[in-house]
Amino acid sequence: MSGEPVTVWARPERGTRGPAAAHSRAELTAVAVALADRGGLAAVTMRQVAKELGAGQASLYRYLSGRADLLDLMADAVAGEIDLAEPLSGDPVADLVALAVRTKAVHLRHPWLSDIPPEPLRLGPRGLDYLEYALRALAPARLPGRAKVEAVALMNALIAQFARTELQGARTDTDRRTAQAAYLNEAAARGDHPHLAAALADDTATDPAAGPVADPATDAAADPQELFTRTMHRVLTGLVQPAP
Repeated sequence: MSGEPVTVWARPERGTRGPAAAHSRAELTAVAVALADRGGLAAVTMRQVAKELGAGQASLYRYLSGRADLLDLMADAVAGEIDLAEPLSGDPVADLVALAVRTKAVHLRHPWLSDIPPEPLRLGPRGLDYLEYALRALAPARLPGRAKVEAVALMNALIAQFARTELQGARTDTDRRTAQAAYLNEAAARGDHPHLAAALADDTATDPAAGPVADPATDAAADPQELFTRTMHRVLTGLVQPAP
């Protein structure tokens, strides 16, 4: 049916009306990614992209229907930085954790990526390749197809959240983080929150060196990557290897 909305991927790269297009979607995307890397997602406007290209803003609509198309292109472009050539081991959990680690590295390299509004079907060619790789990793798992797709979606949501938290933590004043850790330890020691105290005591019993909540300003063991890997392994184990 004519007139139905179509994604940017389903439309010709260049419009057919007006003068010949002087640029490509790839050029527009590269400019937009560079703008976002420098100034965050708010820095990416159709006007600014056109300015960087030395073109009129109206000319961009020969390639895009609007900023939403540009965000689609940007997200897909950086998804292409995730290494999908890594051989799979046959262990779904291990393979997905490794994929999650590589994916989070891209989020940290492009902090604006976690700010793009989440849409379950925001998938371009590289995004489809990523999903195919993740589902191939899940092939040995005895799960329905829908459950596999949902597992990948949850994994991606956690990746974005962990990356956002890690980036914010790097920007938080160390004195403030030290005070927050001290407050949590004091609250647990007062006895008003017995389950919190028990949880921290369990960690100490399992690992006597763990002690109270670490001061992230001074504790070299407070490694966000180790926490991310451990958490992803636990979550994915629960999703991929549910209890009988």
